[in-house]
Amino acid sequence: MLIQEGFEDAAFAGRGWYDNTAPVVTTAQHLSGTRALEMHFPAGASVPVAGGSMRHLFTASPTVYVSFWVKYSSNWVGSARPYHPHEVYILSDQDGDWDGPSVNWLTVYIEHNYQNGGIPRLAMQDNKAINTSFGAPPVNLIGVTENRSTGGCNGIVELNIASECFNMPPWYNDKQLSAPQVWFKPAPGAGYKGDWNHVEAYFQMNSVVAGIGVADGVMQYWFNGTLVIDRHDILYRTGARPTIKFHQLLIAPYIGDGSPVDQYMWVDDLTIATGKPASP
Repeated sequence: MLIQEGFEDAAFAGRGWYDNTAPVVTTAQHLSGTRALEMHFPAGASVPVAGGSMRHLFTASPTVYVSFWVKYSSNWVGSARPYHPHEVYILSDQDGDWDGPSVNWLTVYIEHNYQNGGIPRLAMQDNKAINTSFGAPPVNLIGVTENRSTGGCNGIVELNIASECFNMPPWYNDKQLSAPQVWFKPAPGAGYKGDWNHVEAYFQMNSVVAGIGVADGVMQYWFNGTLVIDRHDILYRTGARPTIKFHQLLIAPYIGDGSPVDQYMWVDDLTIATGKPASP
């Protein structure tokens, strides 16, 4: 066990949280106990009202398991676009304790893109690793050098995975795995977005053998106990960064184009561990 958080009181700094140590907790919504974390997006807002950018370091590990319960307001539509909102991030031990989430050596994302229902999505980016010395990206450097990114701008080894490469500047890339269907349902019933639903995700670094990254990393996602994303062929790291590990939790919901409506999300009973607990 690395982190356990029930959001039962405001003493977040004393429990190791930093950056935002005064998020909104509410008694109006909770799964267990008497309170939950509340993130309120007024219409047009990119970030919630005092509810995001919470950070917590944990012992660096090549594996990380994330578990939390989430509930959305009945009018929740997320970004109403095929991208965003970002919700929960894990940063690496080669990134700074205060670094932003979008330009790093490695960040993984847990989020839900709303398209008439919430679609689970896992993603990763390693923008600082993008190699531009062989020309302007995208340029495929697989088999050419281990000094390259794995997230899109220098080639993708995985099959059937979405990726991006673009210059804002600087260069950004990412690769994404989305569930093949909606799991957070728009209407009351099983999986309704307006009820508490259990989200679990597991990330495992790939091997590096004889200085070469091997595409055997793991990305998994469970919705209310059902495994809906399950990949064991992910390349997170190359031989250029063979010891990189997961090290920092960041809760920072973000809607880049601004929230299309006044909407809420709530989070409760968060757990971070090195592995998924065994089923009882």
